[in-house]
Parts: sequence; structure tokens; C-alpha cells
Amino acid sequence: MIHSSYELRYLPLFYEELNHAVSYIAFNLCNPEAADNLIDIIESAILTRLEQGPESFEQVPSRQERAHPYYRIYIKNYVIYYVVLEENGRKIMEVRRLLHLLENREKKLK
Repeated sequence: MIHSSYELRYLPLFYEELNHAVSYIAFNLCNPEAADNLIDIIESAILTRLEQGPESFEQVPSRQERAHPYYRIYIKNYVIYYVVLEENGRKIMEVRRLLHLLENREKKLK
């Protein structure tokens, strides 16, 4: 059970990117077990970060000014990006992106 003062929210884009990664691994690489394993590892990493306090980690350096700085979690060949928001006195860890390490992350995080 998570004992965090943060709520957890996922953007639809994160789910799209996760689905793409899992489908690629399961069907193109013919490794459904690795695809399932990736889902488990990602879920565990996000929940662990939520429990540890999402803002207690280093922010992602950015060349542009952001209203909400990104934080990241490295998982195998992927990077999970999230922000921390405050709405009506509640803190929210909003998981926004799942990008492959070889993707142009700076361009995609605009």
C-alpha cells in the first residue's frame, strides 16, 4: 500500500507510448514475456518514486523555461517523464511520457 501525500495521474500520451513499446516488444521482437516484464518494472518504478516523494529527485535540465519542471525515471532502454502539480492544495505526480533512450527526447518534450 502506498502511503504518499501525492496523488498519481497518467496522461493519455503516456499510455499510448507504453502501448507502443509493449506491442513492439511483444509482436515485432516476438517476446511477450519481456513486454509483460516491462509493464511490471515500469509500474513498480512509478509507485516507488511516488512513495519516496517525487520531488526529492533531481529535475531534468531544460533549455526552456517550464511552468512545471520534468523529473525522470530510467527503466531499461526507456525514460519515464513526470511533473509535480499542485491543484486545490493537493500534490499530483503526473506521469506524462515514456520515451526510448534513442529518441530525441529534447524535441519530444517541448
